[in-house]
Formats: sequence, C-alpha cells, structure tokens
Amino acid sequence: MANIAVLGTLDTKGWEHAFVADRIRSHGHTPLLIDVGTREDPQVTPDVSREEVAACLEIDFKSIVAKADRGECVSAMATAASRLLTRLHDEGKISGVISLGGGGGTAIATAAMRALPIGFPKLMVSTLASGNTAHYLGTKDITMMPSIVDVAGLNRISKTIFSRAAGAICGMVDARIGTGDSRPLIVASMFGNTTDCVNAAIPLLQDAGYEVLVFHATGTGGRAMESLIESGMVAGVLDITTTEWADELVGGTLSAGPGRLEATAKAKIPSIVVPGCLDMVNFGERESLPRRFEERCLYIHNPQVTLLRTNSEECKKLGEILAAKVNAYDAPVTVLIPQKGISMVSVADGPFYDPEADTALFSAIEGGLRDDIELRSLDLEINDAAFAKACVEALLENLRRTPTGNKNLMGSS
Repeated sequence: MANIAVLGTLDTKGWEHAFVADRIRSHGHTPLLIDVGTREDPQVTPDVSREEVAACLEIDFKSIVAKADRGECVSAMATAASRLLTRLHDEGKISGVISLGGGGGTAIATAAMRALPIGFPKLMVSTLASGNTAHYLGTKDITMMPSIVDVAGLNRISKTIFSRAAGAICGMVDARIGTGDSRPLIVASMFGNTTDCVNAAIPLLQDAGYEVLVFHATGTGGRAMESLIESGMVAGVLDITTTEWADELVGGTLSAGPGRLEATAKAKIPSIVVPGCLDMVNFGERESLPRRFEERCLYIHNPQVTLLRTNSEECKKLGEILAAKVNAYDAPVTVLIPQKGISMVSVADGPFYDPEADTALFSAIEGGLRDDIELRSLDLEINDAAFAKACVEALLENLRRTPTGNKNLMGSS
C-alpha cells in the first residue's frame, strides 16, 4: 500500500478530487488529499490544508490572498506546493501524485510536479492537455490526460476519465522498475553535425563500464540533459555539442536558455566540453529567416531548417561564454578543440568553413579559461574517430581523478 498525493484546488474542484481519492482507495492505496485552493472554503475536508501548504512559503500568504490578485495567488501556491511535495518525497511519505485542473489548477499542480525527480509517478488531468504543453511539462516526465469535459462536476464522462486516471496513477506506482543495469551513467550531447563523433564515443564508454544517454541539442534536449545532471543521477558529462548557446546568443530557434552548461558545476561531476556546432544558429524555413540576416552565410539543412554561420564577433562572444561557464566547474574538466572543424559543415571546403571565425572562437576560449583547466587543441575534425577517442580518454581520466569515486550512479535492480 502506497500513499498517493491528490493535489487540487478544493474550493472549486473538491468533489472531483474526493472522487479520485475514493477510486485510489479502491485500488488498495492511500490518498493524501492536499488543498491548494486560495478563495472559498474547501468543498471537502483535506488531509493537508491550504494553510499547511502555505506555511512552506517564506512570505505572508494571507496578505497575497487579501489582495484578491488571482495571478499572485496561483504563483504563490505553486511555489508552496512545490516545496511541500519535495519535502514529502524526500521524507518518503508519497509514492505518486495526481491532480485535476483547469488553468489555475494545472499551473499550480504541474509546477509542483516539476519539482519532483524523473521517474516519480506524476499525472495531470487537465482541460489544457492539448496543443503546446511545454511550459507545463518543462523537462520532467509528467503525464497529461485530457479531461474531455471541464473539471466541473461529476457526470458519466468525468467519472469515466477520473476513474481511469486513478487507475493509471495506481498502476504507475505499482509498476516495478528493473532495468538490470547498475552501470554509472554518462550523458552526451549530440546534433546531426556531430553524430559520428558521439556514435564513435559510445562503444568506448560502454566498454569502460558506463551506460550512455544521448540528448539531442535542440533546446529541449539540452534542458533535459541539464535537469538530469542536476538530479544527481549522472557520473560524468560528454558535452560534445554546445551549439544551443549559439541560438541563445544570436536568437535562433533551438536555445536551451542561459542556464545551459551550468548543471555540471552544480553537480560537481567530471566532464569534457567541446565547442561542437557553435558555428551554426538554427532557424526555420528560409522564408522565416529574420531580415537582418539576409546577407549572412546561410546553409539550407533541409526545407524546414536554415542554418546561419556565426561570424567572428559572435564566435568571440561564444568563446567567452563557454570559458566563463566552465570556469565555474570544480570537478575535473577538460576542454577539447577540434581545430579542423567544429561541425561537418565547417571543415575545409565546407559551406561554413571560416578560419577567421574559428580562430576568434578558439582564442576566446583559451584566453578566458582558468589556468588550471586543461585545454587540448587537436589537429582533427570533430567527427574524426581519433577526436572521439581523445574525448573519451579525457573523460575517463577525469572520472578516475574524482575523489568521490564516482558515487553518482543510477543503477536499478
């Protein structure tokens, strides 16, 4: 029998959450009914009151409610619920969480769910479970189920959906995870233009006893990788493809945000960093390219993707950013530079071949790094097997140098 958090705005959707709680009991689990409402009195008696939830805040929640500003109330309760669920999880008091909601309820509940680790069962039944749900999911494994009808009463449709949802969260909690793999995890960043490099590195790391997870550097992929690194599940980082910073700087479509390259510093784990694909910024169809870039060096990757070559000024700034991020790393880190091309299109005779821009990038990295950080410049293209081997050897050496003996594992039995 497990405890499952049933989180909801019980002032407007109390009966619906009570129904789900009853269905959870019928499956042999214990619901923990948590009220995150901010207006009227709850329709049903919660196990955890809104006052207890709000006590997790370091601000006066009553003063926010008194302002009658719904947006502020939702934001404050989302923060409070996040802290509460994190505490309940850390104390081993809940094994899953489910919620029902419209706009406000979905915002509160998914914010709280995003605070929970990957793999923890999370289910959101929402009127908004269609279209773009990225801002509700973030980089976490939240399952969103369409409510079909509004979460406004119990009827033959809503009872069916809510019953299935209760069964789903119970099934997620009951599921036994047995990968049979106790190898420590390495995460790697990859792009189409660095695929050969990463593919060559994977078997070498596997032979050394590691499991490798590859993340596509498309913005979402970079954020997901950063989230996993920060979770403490990862032993080392093979950051071959830091291209998302080019999109962040220049305004492309695949930015991972300004926090890219920061999780490794927070997790204090060994890594290697490569300026892979910092020669390119991603845009959509050729017609969608901002007019200010019309005279720049472009490459049509496919009908849906137009690549812009970063110029010397942008490359200098990117080198400075990369160096500043890496300077925050405490664990062993090595920066490797493939002098003959940082992507398959910037090699000699390639459409993005620009020695002047590359020199600006490499010089900024070298000039900006701390003196104690190892920098290796190799007379190779990024997709040469020899470069992939050099990256792996550097990462393995950094792993061996880690005093903790690599305690960051994600082994499942």
